[in-house]
Amino acid sequence: MRIAVNGQHVDVGSANLSEALSELGYTDDCIATAVNERFVPSSERAEVRLKNGDRVEVLAPMQGG
Repeated sequence: MRIAVNGQHVDVGSANLSEALSELGYTDDCIATAVNERFVPSSERAEVRLKNGDRVEVLAPMQGG
């Protein structure tokens, strides 16, 4: 299926958000996620089913000043 991740269109074979994140290389637990502009806590990622055209945002904390 084709989804947009941080504005870039990608193809994934995973059916849920947790698996798609792993497939795309987001293995760090310290990220924030949203699907179609709705925040998804890490505890709910496995239950969030993705569908073609969904918009996923992944944010990671940055260090520095």
